[in-house]
Amino acid sequence: MKRVIYFLVLIFISSCSFFESKQKRTQKLIDEELRDMDWNSVDSYPFFYNCEEAVTKEQQKICFEETLISHFQETLNDFEFILTDKESETVDVIFVIDTLGRIKVSNIEKNILVLDQMPEFDGVVTQSLKNLPKLAPAIKRGIPVNSKYRIPIQLKTN
Repeated sequence: MKRVIYFLVLIFISSCSFFESKQKRTQKLIDEELRDMDWNSVDSYPFFYNCEEAVTKEQQKICFEETLISHFQETLNDFEFILTDKESETVDVIFVIDTLGRIKVSNIEKNILVLDQMPEFDGVVTQSLKNLPKLAPAIKRGIPVNSKYRIPIQLKTN
């Protein structure tokens, strides 16, 4: 009887360490996978519903960029953004597309000259982005993810 109890205690002790090592191995695999993952790219770019989802990643990117830029140009053509400075100015609009496909402007990087001469610029750019057609978020490993983009806008000068 003592042998049976001793044997059961031995099995119980060894089984606890077995589960612990399995947990450690799983955590190690996860850590390696996270370390090797390319966090700067997505498996699928955000796409507008007028773009075809089943095309290649590069074609998705092109359709996304073309739709975004054409909408942006149409909206901004209604406004005259002209600087009186001799040099043209580039403004960078940084925005995030969240996991639900909503757009949020993070930052508009501009010279103080732009702010002085066109105080309404930020509002127009932000409204233009918010009026984009509905889009689906970027996908990474089958999961919708936030994605950040930068659009340079070249302003005209007199």
